[in-house]
Amino acid sequence: MPLVTRESVAEKLGAYLRHDLSLAALVDWAETALMNNDFDPAHFTTIRDAIARIGTADVRTFGLAWEDCEQLLSRLGYSAQVSIIAR
Repeated sequence: MPLVTRESVAEKLGAYLRHDLSLAALVDWAETALMNNDFDPAHFTTIRDAIARIGTADVRTFGLAWEDCEQLLSRLGYSAQVSIIAR
């Protein structure tokens, strides 16, 4: 698994929010990332904490709501925006 960066975490969260990645796949990715522990040293703690939170999202008590994603993205230096488009 390549080095996990703030950008790669934000990309995974974005894919999840766009429904391009299932919650199960997101959690699997986070669990694998935690086991490998290969995080960008410049943002190690922020990335580790975000990955740890994502890794618990499949537990009913924790889940992963829109607000949770917003907070995680904010800590990573990103923000989420929503676009409403006609089909």
